[in-house]
Amino acid sequence: MTKYQPQKSFQLKIADVKRTWFILDATGKTLGRFASEITKILRGKHKPTFTSSIDGGDGVIVINADKIAVTGNKEATKEYTYHTGYVKGLRNIPYRTMMARHPTYVVEHATKRMMPRSRLANAQLKRLRIYAGAEHDMDAQKPIHATI
Repeated sequence: MTKYQPQKSFQLKIADVKRTWFILDATGKTLGRFASEITKILRGKHKPTFTSSIDGGDGVIVINADKIAVTGNKEATKEYTYHTGYVKGLRNIPYRTMMARHPTYVVEHATKRMMPRSRLANAQLKRLRIYAGAEHDMDAQKPIHATI
């Protein structure tokens, strides 16, 4: 008989991380579901070597951010809120106005809110590039077109 030996847990080493870049097309995708897929790739949860304390995620390039969709009545009711820092400085910007001014902010905001609030997540968010149109300038990274 052999003696029972417990299986060792896998821990990814920083030196073993291999990063790839993915291109995701936002045309016709639902905002929340699309942002959660981006978050999964940025954190590295799509890899079998996922380790929560190591930055093992990949880079994401989002194109056509101006063609993202929202469901229900969110286009008319969703608002983005910020505070200027002054008295009575609370400001609300409707979704339609934000899409007209900064369509990349909508995807960035949704993705950032789905990430954990930590220094590791801030480092992972630096590998997120969002473009309103179909063109991007990230050809040097040899990105792979991914389908979601």
